[in-house]
Amino acid sequence: MTLEATSASTHAALLALAAQTRELMDSVLASGADDAELAAVTEELRALTARLDATRQPPAQVGDPRWFLGNAVVGAANPFAPPMTIEYPPGGGVRAEHVFRPLHEGPPGFVHGGVSALVLDHLLGEAVGTSGRGGLTASLTMTYRAPVPFGVPVVATAEYTRSEGRKSWAEGRITLPDGTVAVEAAGLFITPDWFPKEY
Repeated sequence: MTLEATSASTHAALLALAAQTRELMDSVLASGADDAELAAVTEELRALTARLDATRQPPAQVGDPRWFLGNAVVGAANPFAPPMTIEYPPGGGVRAEHVFRPLHEGPPGFVHGGVSALVLDHLLGEAVGTSGRGGLTASLTMTYRAPVPFGVPVVATAEYTRSEGRKSWAEGRITLPDGTVAVEAAGLFITPDWFPKEY
């Protein structure tokens, strides 16, 4: 069953389940329950997992409407995803304001550097996509200037810079509430032959 074949109510129910699962994941990290309670909750989750597994679908393929629902950054149905909502300002580039969760922690109180890279990799790709030249990451260079806290709003931005043949470049950053640039990224993207032309 593809997204096109699901009703609006089923789609909404899937996103509500993903949102509730995000809350569950955060609660797992913060729980102070005793052994017996943790074991009981684990058994309940095992039963719920079996119910969902009974209707498991194959992974989404390129072009499948479900493709971005499972994306690790913007996938509304992916419980690990922040998820981020990307804006496309009139002046060009892409922008996303977000509050990271404890689930994304690396050093105590701060976001894992790999999560920052994950987010900027995606935004750089989106920025390249605004040029009509979608592609896959060939290289990603990260510069970490300050820790990124979770629990406070940060802004991630990116812009396409240039192209040569099938190669495209983009640059981006994560900015803290006080305007400090905490993380910078530069990426090279390659447009494969099979990439959707309507990207």
